[in-house]
Amino acid sequence: MNSENSNQQQPKGLIVVNTGDGKGKTTAALGVIFRSWGYASRICMIQFIKSSVFETGEFKAARQLDIEWHRCGDGFVFHKEEQNEAAAMALEGWKLAQQKILSAAYDLIVLDEFTYPLIFEWLNPVEVTDWILRNKPAAMHLVITGRNAPQELIDIADLVTEMKLIKHPFQNGIRAQAGIDF
Repeated sequence: MNSENSNQQQPKGLIVVNTGDGKGKTTAALGVIFRSWGYASRICMIQFIKSSVFETGEFKAARQLDIEWHRCGDGFVFHKEEQNEAAAMALEGWKLAQQKILSAAYDLIVLDEFTYPLIFEWLNPVEVTDWILRNKPAAMHLVITGRNAPQELIDIADLVTEMKLIKHPFQNGIRAQAGIDF
């Protein structure tokens, strides 16, 4: 081994958390996906809240780019009576995420809106973070998005970015727009 290579650090798979009440958490994760795709990385996106019925622009693009994409939600849950089905879907999504992580077949896995199953207490944050620390392959990057990231998740992350809401078009009655918001 020459001295140039001996000074290089082995790649470390990062745990990245995009959180906060502002827009852009998933969008930032999509930037990482797009960048990784450019380097021929093996990528898997698992969305925990977004409905599998509605096809977003990013889902359509991922299909064209042949990026593995799973939608394990039925939309945002606003009423207690809707939570049982959403919780069951999130638990299935976590089982899928565990399988994908254990497979070591990916360079990047994104768990989009994964903070919600944790803050809604559908999954235990301590158990989840302990599992991630024990099982995530050393070189695999893991990006997790969602509001109100639990402290346990923040503690194990290598990078945490908080998106802060300053101004949003919705505040002026402007609805979400294709290509910008979904």
